[in-house]
Amino acid sequence: MLKDQLKALEQEVQAALDAATDDVALEGIRLRFLGRSGEITNVRKSIGTLAPAERPEAGKAINTAAAALEARIEAARHGLALKQLHERLAERIDVTFPALPARMGSLHPIRRALEDACGYLQRLGFAVVLGNEVETERYNFDALNIPADHPAREGLDSFYLRPGVLLRTHTSPMQVRTMEAVPPPLAVVVPGKAYRRDAIDARHSPMFHQIEGLLVAPGIHLGHLKGTLTGLLRELFGASQAVRFRPSFFPFTEPSAEVDTTCPGCGGSGCKTCGGSGWIEVGGAGMVHPDVLRNAGYDPTAVQGWAFGIGIDRIVMVRHDVDDIRVLFENDPRVLATLR
Repeated sequence: MLKDQLKALEQEVQAALDAATDDVALEGIRLRFLGRSGEITNVRKSIGTLAPAERPEAGKAINTAAAALEARIEAARHGLALKQLHERLAERIDVTFPALPARMGSLHPIRRALEDACGYLQRLGFAVVLGNEVETERYNFDALNIPADHPAREGLDSFYLRPGVLLRTHTSPMQVRTMEAVPPPLAVVVPGKAYRRDAIDARHSPMFHQIEGLLVAPGIHLGHLKGTLTGLLRELFGASQAVRFRPSFFPFTEPSAEVDTTCPGCGGSGCKTCGGSGWIEVGGAGMVHPDVLRNAGYDPTAVQGWAFGIGIDRIVMVRHDVDDIRVLFENDPRVLATLR
């Protein structure tokens, strides 16, 4: 009879609960008796063999039995949790046992490099200026003399948020924004993040850090730029650093140059870090293009200026002998402990 069958299941469940010692065993009991293919389901299937008049009462009896079994299992789960809690509270702790050493925090190596670079330029009289990471095409491209057909303006190279608005691809927009707000002379350094659609690998990341330097005043020339960069790179790498300019092209400077410094790893004699050349590339620089000065409201016949952009991530990799840029962004606390 159905009543006897349900009574037998109740006794079987109770016996299993009495033998259970952990949550895994309790979950196994629940699945065995109340699961989709469990014993209660099998009993429900037998309702079809009863007379139509008996089926409603049989269904009620099965539902009542299932609810009672589920309550027993939950009560056993609660009792087991209390037992485990009491066992933990009864544990004795030796308060004289030495504790684990505290993990000390530190500045991220990128942050330290940014502070070192900005600190040096501040001592020379440069003001630190921060800019928005979301920029308009006018400041990111147009005002910097970057033509409409330049590849960098395509969606394949830049992160556009909507037409005419994008994540800045360099820190250079602050050149024009600052010149629009401040009359010459001026000297500013702009640290910050920039974004480009680069594939992630050991040398590239779609988000990276730059430091931008800008000096505008009457009589400024490339000699001032080379002297400033030499001092900056000696601040970052050591007193023996030398700097060389290689002719290049940037739409916002004329003349333009790629900037190299002697490899800190070998002192210029050649090693794997510099590929045997004795030099490493750190960024680009040049005299501010007259059109950029005009776009900012300056008179290029009265003042001249220079600007440079240095990739701080590359600086950090060389300073700490890191061969994979992803190490700097993976949020591993061991990086802060080892790259001091």
